[in-house]
Amino acid sequence: PPSLPEYFVVPSSLADQDLKLYSYSFIGRRMPLWSWNHPNGSALVRMANIKDVLQQRRIDQRICNAITRSHPLRSDVYKSDLDKCLPNIQEIQGAHIKLKQLCVNEPFEETEEKWLSSLENTRWLEYIR
Repeated sequence: PPSLPEYFVVPSSLADQDLKLYSYSFIGRRMPLWSWNHPNGSALVRMANIKDVLQQRRIDQRICNAITRSHPLRSDVYKSDLDKCLPNIQEIQGAHIKLKQLCVNEPFEETEEKWLSSLENTRWLEYIR
């Protein structure tokens, strides 16, 4: 897909043929994507859901093992389902639109008394926190 980066950081223990094979299993072919690392060797890796629930455990375990083998301290992978605890893109965009309306479209003098509560109701500050 055109929204994916040109280059990927891939654990050295994960073979190219496995990577190609596994890519078809992810929704939107969105393979695990290295996003950030810490000097202690920890990394933040984003991963889409796996389409085939029967293959999910096997593919997930294979990729997590490859990530663990590539970690300098061989630390285990910690996984978190962010879909359950973070807003989706539509919610973030909606909050941004509400924030713009509050800041640009409404005269401040007329809304000064309830401006902070209106700001809170946009949920923008909650999302960017």
